[in-house]
Amino acid sequence: MHNRRRNNKKRSPLVYKERVPDVSEFSLSASGPSLGKLTRNDPKFKELVPNYSKDIIFRDEEGTGSDRLMTSNLKQKLDILAVLVMNTYPGIKLRVTEAWDENSMHSPNSLHYEGRAVDITTSDRDRSKYGMLGRLAIEAGFDFVYYESRSHIHCSVKRESDNLERSGGCFNGDSTVHTLMGKKKMSQLRIGDKVLVATADGSLDYSEIILFLDHDNSESRWFQTIITESGAEITLTSSHLIFSKSGDNLDDKKVVATYAKDIEIGHFIYVLSEAPDLLQAKISLEKVVNVTVVRKAGIFAPLTLHGTVVVNNVVASCYAVISNHHLAHVAFLPMRILYNFKLASLYFLQELRVLKFKTSKISTSQSRDGLHWYAELLNKIADKLTSKNFLNSWHIDFVKM
Repeated sequence: MHNRRRNNKKRSPLVYKERVPDVSEFSLSASGPSLGKLTRNDPKFKELVPNYSKDIIFRDEEGTGSDRLMTSNLKQKLDILAVLVMNTYPGIKLRVTEAWDENSMHSPNSLHYEGRAVDITTSDRDRSKYGMLGRLAIEAGFDFVYYESRSHIHCSVKRESDNLERSGGCFNGDSTVHTLMGKKKMSQLRIGDKVLVATADGSLDYSEIILFLDHDNSESRWFQTIITESGAEITLTSSHLIFSKSGDNLDDKKVVATYAKDIEIGHFIYVLSEAPDLLQAKISLEKVVNVTVVRKAGIFAPLTLHGTVVVNNVVASCYAVISNHHLAHVAFLPMRILYNFKLASLYFLQELRVLKFKTSKISTSQSRDGLHWYAELLNKIADKLTSKNFLNSWHIDFVKM
């Protein structure tokens, strides 16, 4: 399903009994302490998600599907690792021998009981590949990797609340947007810039950036690059929302915002055609022909008044983590009201000439890099809601798209 761009950097396989980092798995610098066994009757059991990736073989010797159950954080890393394995060993898939354990087959503090640990091999069970498999697991972002046994590699991750990578959805700094002054890289954008967006009725307009949900020039993350048949491509993190359709619902007027990680070859996304007057450009569905993963430095998540943005000529949502664009847009209403209030206050004071000051003194710009405090608050709330599946019925209509 996926491919990954070749990495020319020379990799060194792990050696037997090597662990990365070289500390206890339960250290804060690794996957963190155990919180105890999670049973099917535990309310938090609903937070585990099944992994149905076609790129992974699950042993499931118990026949209960337990080896498919894991935290969202573990699933994300495992899906990335599956891509790396297929790219490194054509025709070979990742194989999971153990994930969540409900049969007490591990040590008392094992992270398997929480769905935060996984034991893996390659599908051909070629032990000569396991050292490299461990190295690929490190590249995929697992918080602890241990060449534990001759028969498998053991990997684990931090809790969801400890993992900031899950809390943000972003674009890479090299992505481009259309502004009133021409094209700009995402890394060059500032609060107050007007960028091209898609409105709720499917037309195009320019909308102001009111804040950055996340902004960091140096932080490195994994990105999905989605490529269409015309060569259009967009690069964004796996938990970021993008408007799409599958092949069996092309005639449906409703446009669903989907996590980038769920976009597959054969799906369709909305692409903008080049035109002298961009506001008159046509938005059309284009078939996805490839999905790659790549790790890059620089993360940027601008929020516009409309909640959408056209990136690399592809229509995307400004939101992430919450699996519904419409609900996320409603949740950020206070920030839109605050931004408009500040602009109105600035205009009022300037008109009355009450104070002499520069615009920057009441600017809404963020003073530092990192996740915006309001976005961080909503992400914590989303962690509670998504486990209860409250969001699946919401949608946004782009009638003309």
